[in-house]
Amino acid sequence: MVSTSARLLRLVSLLSARPTWTCRELAERMAVTERTVRRDVARLRELGYCIESDPGPWGGYRLGGGTRVPPLILDDEEALAVAVALREAALSGVLGSDQAAVSALLKLRQVLPPRIADRLGEMDASFVHTPRPEGRQISSGMLLELAAACRRGERTRLSYRDHAGKASVRDVDPYRLVHTGLRWYFVARDVARDQWRTFRADRVVQVQPSGQPVELVDPPDPALLVSQGIASVVYPLYGRVRLPHPMDQALRLVPPTIGTHHPDGPDATIVEIGANDADQLAQYLLGLGTPLRILSPDDAREALLRRTRELFEDNGGGRSPQ
Repeated sequence: MVSTSARLLRLVSLLSARPTWTCRELAERMAVTERTVRRDVARLRELGYCIESDPGPWGGYRLGGGTRVPPLILDDEEALAVAVALREAALSGVLGSDQAAVSALLKLRQVLPPRIADRLGEMDASFVHTPRPEGRQISSGMLLELAAACRRGERTRLSYRDHAGKASVRDVDPYRLVHTGLRWYFVARDVARDQWRTFRADRVVQVQPSGQPVELVDPPDPALLVSQGIASVVYPLYGRVRLPHPMDQALRLVPPTIGTHHPDGPDATIVEIGANDADQLAQYLLGLGTPLRILSPDDAREALLRRTRELFEDNGGGRSPQ
């Protein structure tokens, strides 16, 4: 005899497969009575599924939009497609600072059957992401390991390489993952130093949970901690740029983790941006795709002019097409 839970899952799957079913059709497909179908529909409604019904001999049942998200039933291909989409959303940062994609992917990966998890792993190994100019690309596997560490709430041994490539191993109490629009940061308390720290997720080499639960006392605002950490980095060169946009638009073009903003009247903003050299700053400013004026330094302005001249000449230099 089929259990009630299995029968409910089968009923949800059937209702998802086509727009409408009559009670008789559902009873025949599930090999139960129509009374059982009506009882199971009532149970599903209690669980949060919005199942609409029309009276009469030609009426039937159909899934509608509810007020909350009930459990979903996905076949193998659907589960794989959702996992791939969530992974791409997490890695691309298309959702901005929202960590919903990472959280959902973590939940899904935990319950995937081995046959689907293996296929997803094969796809992970086959896909190659072009790294952004700002740094390396973090793998989805490491991103999920860090997210799982935050969720478990237990002390973790972190193997890490800093910006100079120096390796270190430290015990940390994980707290949050933060996405800045450029890369992911791992926020945790460094046990030995008794300090809250931010770690670039793409520089994490290995994560080893200890099994020791920890209780975090008065944790910081993770986004603010990351922003302050990025702002405290000292660059060899700083450029001052005037953008012909009000402050809110300038912040969308150059996030606060990249530059420091000051209004220049109601319709313009002065932004100070750090870089390793003038050419790197010019490359970043060209990528903004907006009119701008470099106020300082002169070598950054010259680098920008040089790059634009090269682009101009490589594309015909104003000559009439042959």
